[in-house]
Amino acid sequence: MGTVTLTFDNGPEPGVTDDVLDTLAAYDVSAAFFVVGSRIESAEGLRCARRAVDEGHRVGNHTYHHDKALGLLGPNAARGEIARTQKLLDGIVTERLFRPIGGDGYDGALGDHLLSRAACDLLIAEAFTVVLWNAIPRDWELPHGWVDVALERCRTLDHAVLVLHDLPTGAMTHLPTFLDRAMDEGVRFSCGFPPSCLPLEHGVPRHALDSYVRPNRV
Repeated sequence: MGTVTLTFDNGPEPGVTDDVLDTLAAYDVSAAFFVVGSRIESAEGLRCARRAVDEGHRVGNHTYHHDKALGLLGPNAARGEIARTQKLLDGIVTERLFRPIGGDGYDGALGDHLLSRAACDLLIAEAFTVVLWNAIPRDWELPHGWVDVALERCRTLDHAVLVLHDLPTGAMTHLPTFLDRAMDEGVRFSCGFPPSCLPLEHGVPRHALDSYVRPNRV
């Protein structure tokens, strides 16, 4: 196996996120957490995000409501989903990472529904790095079966960006099993991202960015 970057979406969820952080610390693995803004408005949610940063993990923006893909929203709504969450994060992070949602029946798929022109203009102007993914083991649907799916997918990639969810489905109780098995197969864990998953880096678009912008929002 090659390199795996663990990413956790849709949290934080106090208790579950804490358990994930405890596990990562025990295995000395760094990861990235893409948080939903409405979840870090609470004191406990913000505490989890701060803890992740303090323990050396990367924390990024995963919209405020996590309702609809930004390509399906009007300009003001799309900008607001990013800006409202980033206002909460700017006091605790030193980099600006953004992960769009697949959402709305797209099952996490990549495509031109992910972003709108208004969202892209904001992300470029404020020097965000947009982080996509290439491995989704569907842990929300297979809370006790995702480990095999994740390992199978990671074996096919030189650098897998794996999407998991620190939510109360029971899936994260199997994180130690995944880490044990992946390490036994020689996986190198990293909190970096391959260029193929970064259509926008520090506000500089790559050519592929156009593939993720819905034409009817231009």
